Amino acid sequence: MFFDWLKRYVPRGIYGRAALILVLPVVTLQLVVSVVFIQRHFEGVTVQMSRSAGRDVQMVLQETIEGEGREAAAVLEMQVSQVPTASVPDAGRLRWFDLSGRVISRVLREEVPALRIVDLPDDNDVSLYLVQPGLEGELLRLDFDRTRLSASNPHQLLVNMVFFGVLMTVISFIYLRNQLRPITRMAQAAEAFGRGRHVPYKPAGAVEVRAAGHAFLDMRARIERQIEQRTLLLSGVSHDLRSPLTRMRLAVSMLEEADRKELERDIDDMQRMLDEFLSFARGTAEEVETRVDPIQLVREIVHDAGRAGQDVTLVEAVGEGEMPLRPMAIRRAVENLIGNAVRYGSRAEVSVDLTPKALRIRVEDDGPGIPAEKRDEAVKPFSRLDTARNQNRGSGVGLGLSIAVDTARAHGGALRLGESNGMGGLQADIVIAR
Repeated sequence: MFFDWLKRYVPRGIYGRAALILVLPVVTLQLVVSVVFIQRHFEGVTVQMSRSAGRDVQMVLQETIEGEGREAAAVLEMQVSQVPTASVPDAGRLRWFDLSGRVISRVLREEVPALRIVDLPDDNDVSLYLVQPGLEGELLRLDFDRTRLSASNPHQLLVNMVFFGVLMTVISFIYLRNQLRPITRMAQAAEAFGRGRHVPYKPAGAVEVRAAGHAFLDMRARIERQIEQRTLLLSGVSHDLRSPLTRMRLAVSMLEEADRKELERDIDDMQRMLDEFLSFARGTAEEVETRVDPIQLVREIVHDAGRAGQDVTLVEAVGEGEMPLRPMAIRRAVENLIGNAVRYGSRAEVSVDLTPKALRIRVEDDGPGIPAEKRDEAVKPFSRLDTARNQNRGSGVGLGLSIAVDTARAHGGALRLGESNGMGGLQADIVIAR
């Protein structure tokens, strides 16, 4: 688009954009009014006054020729003097920013044909050099106050416009801030809900903002009911299946060892699937955020996984400090990633990087990985990419990556899948902004 380049210079926050919408028209209006009014009004006044002064100068010149120029100049509050031509400057002085001076010089030359030089050194004095008919070697010099040629104090208009413009902009911005505050509160409540926190929120502000607030509350209530129903459903199903599994395990234990080996493995697989169901159903709803040291938390997870017989190594731990996390949810997510890594590969490497802006927990393996075109499908619940992963080490129920995704999103982060440069298998990053 033609205006795409402008997006880089537009404020990203709602307050900045509102201020831009408010200030830009005011400043533009002031500039237009200033240019139009000053250029037309003050220029018109200057032209009229300069023409009147030009007629006075013409009269003084005529009276000087007749010998009564000093008396006429005194009446008109002008000073008359004779100046040798040699001491007359070649050109009159005119400051570059003196716009009215250009108008004065142009009008006086039109009104007084004998005018040779117009000298405007400052805002107070005017000096005119005129040629007298029949008199060579000298010029007639007239000195008088510049207030006779242009309107006085034109800056007062600019001062008033700037003062009242700033005043009204501040008042408008205060009012606008009060109107935008309910929107920011709703945004904060929505962001907190996305992180799994329930922040009290009451709709306020304009009618449209209140309508959006009520819609948000209704949506939040529906989502909470759906999450609760899903949790109850999966928890109930998983809990009800534990009793039959226990009876089956007791019955199988009475069989001969050769006959019960395969059955016990099937029962263990079913038990593991139920555990994954419960982890997925439990999610992060049962846990509140606490300030923990993520470096120490990852060290403990890797240590426990190693004690459980998994070939996993913590290769890098950078950073220090604490941040608000749900430690049990993070533990489940990282354990699932490590479990997937050692299930589909031979070993796993874990690294954690804590910076002032974000936390990154990385799990890499030496397995076959997941093709880029199938990574979106891999993070969906109950999805198992058997063709892309090693089946010789068993397959899960397809909830490991989904649990990691839900955990990352509940913390305001994301799960990123890629290819490990060092090990050649899958690289899974949990990235959470601080």
